[in-house]
Amino acid sequence: MRAFAGLFEALDATTSTRSKVAAMHRYFAAAPPRDAAWAVYVLSGRRQKRLVGAAELRAWLEQAVDLPAWLIEEAYTAVGDLAETIALLTAGTDGQGVVQRGAPDTTPVPDREVSLADWLEHRLPALREADADTRRETVIGWWRSLDPAQAFLVTKLMTGALRVGVSRLLVARALAELAELPRPVMQHRLMGQWQPQAAWFRALLDPDTSEAEASRPYPFFLASPLGETADPATVLGDVGDWRVEWKWDGIRAQCIRRGGGHFIWTRGEELVTERYPEVAEAVATLPEGSVLDGELVAWRDGAVLPFAELQRRIGRKQVGARLRAEVPVRLLAYDLLEHAGQDLREQSLEIRRQQLERLLAEAPPALGLSPLLAAGGWPALARARAGARERGVEGLMLKRRGSPYAAGRVRGDWWKWKLEPLTLDAVMVYAQAGHGRRASLHSDYTFAVRDGEDLVPIAKAYSGLSDEEMGRLDRWIRRHTLERFGPVRQVEPVQVFELAFEGIARSTRHRSGLALRFPRIRRWREDLGPGDIETLAEVAALLADKAAG
Repeated sequence: MRAFAGLFEALDATTSTRSKVAAMHRYFAAAPPRDAAWAVYVLSGRRQKRLVGAAELRAWLEQAVDLPAWLIEEAYTAVGDLAETIALLTAGTDGQGVVQRGAPDTTPVPDREVSLADWLEHRLPALREADADTRRETVIGWWRSLDPAQAFLVTKLMTGALRVGVSRLLVARALAELAELPRPVMQHRLMGQWQPQAAWFRALLDPDTSEAEASRPYPFFLASPLGETADPATVLGDVGDWRVEWKWDGIRAQCIRRGGGHFIWTRGEELVTERYPEVAEAVATLPEGSVLDGELVAWRDGAVLPFAELQRRIGRKQVGARLRAEVPVRLLAYDLLEHAGQDLREQSLEIRRQQLERLLAEAPPALGLSPLLAAGGWPALARARAGARERGVEGLMLKRRGSPYAAGRVRGDWWKWKLEPLTLDAVMVYAQAGHGRRASLHSDYTFAVRDGEDLVPIAKAYSGLSDEEMGRLDRWIRRHTLERFGPVRQVEPVQVFELAFEGIARSTRHRSGLALRFPRIRRWREDLGPGDIETLAEVAALLADKAAG
């Protein structure tokens, strides 16, 4: 664990991509394969199960330190992260490395020498079966025996909330350099379902390892944003070099037919085959050795339904007949990555599209072909883009005709030309301190619109201000707080902000009855006052306009 804690600190201390890759390269080269496998698991963002909740941790912290609860709360508010607060207050306070009597793991080896794999395979999982007193005594014992870096990591791993400042692409890059393999090969090996074991890590680095795994998806090719006001003629040149499609508002997915089975993977590497049975049944009819890339959308009567309808099925592991009938789902395929077991990614988009069209000519209705738009020049495409919202789509996709299917976000061949977002003016009513480097700043805000004489919260937003603006707003918040609710401050409702968002839907979970999709701050409207903000009726009219369109 000490070596992994050192890696975590090295990654957290730099913003340099090269330095992060070098730190991971050094760690993987020296770590035992079993530890290295778990490090790949954690660094690549694989989900970890929560073993302990925040309420338990807070209660245990109060018992572990001789400090009043209000002072612990103030420390947490200042630090902004519970695990870091725990590490600062408790770590190394006994220096003995002793596990409390009755704990799940009674190994005599000092905690500071326990491997990352032992923590994740034995010590932490044992908490799940332990009684309440043993859980408390064990965890407090760990905190007191570990140094701050390790105590922080152990606490984060217990809560399943560890986030590391590296992308999966950087992890693949470090491993590819270590194994002397092409990065796309390493990215592919890291896809799909795998278990963090020593044998798996050795195979990961082995140049002769077979790539055959029936369910494994390919790394997704991601488009770059063109910019809402960009001139495509200037950026992209001749319109004839590009294939144009709608940018669907759904779930990116790969559908795989291999090894006698069929699989549906989302871009987040979640296997969702059972959640979309109509699509899965259609994928099962494809020829062996087929992999499609496309978008899962809610679809009825030849048209896409709002994303809010699709959300009714997201997260449902089992879909009943009624929901399946109310929200039918279809895959709109736009690329063919594998055909008859042959990897097509290095071939041009033109060739892949032609084979895709032939493959889907007789496909079941749940497998559709994402239509191409007639180019007709950039002005004509700009007009089509302007009407995208009425069609229930987000804009246009522009793909170079001769482009291969790359891994990750490779700039130049695929672009997304999205609509300008919807906007509204709202007033800030609550503020809360952020986390990490923003722990000392109020950076999380709640905004409201007017409903008669009342202010009704409509959205929360965390991004869009510069560091200078955030610092200036933080100072204002501290001077104009009306009331405090733990870490949340209610402020004078006078600061107006323009919010941007991608969509709007009815919601029974929000007091306003509405939910904004992807809200963020567009600008601080210091030229406006609270009397200039939108009303709830005006925001609801946006939903009505969308329904009418």
